[in-house]
Amino acid sequence: ATRRAQRTRISLEKLTTPAGETAFTVGKGMVAGGAALGLGSLCFYGLASKEISALDKRAFWSDEVKQRIRSTYFYFGASIGLTAATAVAIARTPALMNIAMKSSMTSMIGGIVVLIGTSMLTQSIPYKEGIGSKQLAWMLHSAVVGGIVAPLTMLGGPLLVRAAWYTAGVVGGLSALAMCAPSEKFLNMGGPLAIGLGVVFVSSLGSMFLPPTTSLGAGLYSISIYGGLVLFSMFLLYDTQKVIKRAENHPVYSAQKFDPINACMGIYMDTINIFIRIATILAGGGGRRK
Repeated sequence: ATRRAQRTRISLEKLTTPAGETAFTVGKGMVAGGAALGLGSLCFYGLASKEISALDKRAFWSDEVKQRIRSTYFYFGASIGLTAATAVAIARTPALMNIAMKSSMTSMIGGIVVLIGTSMLTQSIPYKEGIGSKQLAWMLHSAVVGGIVAPLTMLGGPLLVRAAWYTAGVVGGLSALAMCAPSEKFLNMGGPLAIGLGVVFVSSLGSMFLPPTTSLGAGLYSISIYGGLVLFSMFLLYDTQKVIKRAENHPVYSAQKFDPINACMGIYMDTINIFIRIATILAGGGGRRK
């Protein structure tokens, strides 16, 4: 019993010792490895693979399928624009910014509940063209995401512009990879991605309570930031091919119209998560903390 107590005390001391560079070095290695894997996959699928990709099938798409994909990416771009506009508007309104900057447990839980609630509301309403309840719920959800992103404006405009360009490069490159890969190659990653999401979510919660100045806190923070960046990049591959498959397989004559808003929700949230993590890394949040 004495030996077990001693081993437990030593383990706790190791976890609570000041953080070194190891946790963040591992995180940077994960990102570098993911980037190398993505580049290698793009070269393979674009040059060597003989399997049919979405890019190959594009020549056989009907006008209806092309219109569905265009509509999906129109709403995706509009979602990004609404989120950015809302974040800037909140940043310029001190009363709203004070609410967005609150870091209490109640405010964080409330923000998560509102985010999930508006997302579920948006996806539950049937799609109709024009401005209706579906579009209003979608705009509300984009505004809520803007409120979550608003505190990042404290990092400064130049850094956020740089993070936006990096995000555009990552999203563009991964979208190209998803188009060049065999049309359903990444759709088989749903199970592993769900497990990874659980790990990143738990790490994010843990990093809220454990200071990143300790080894355990730094490790959890590194998983949340760097591991989350790799995870949501993989989600973007998965969701991009999911958008294409939905557009191809939705019946032309159906009582329920193809829903471009629901179709874009996955790639939209992937992009937001990638942007938040890139901005955090550029701001020094993923490096050594003293």
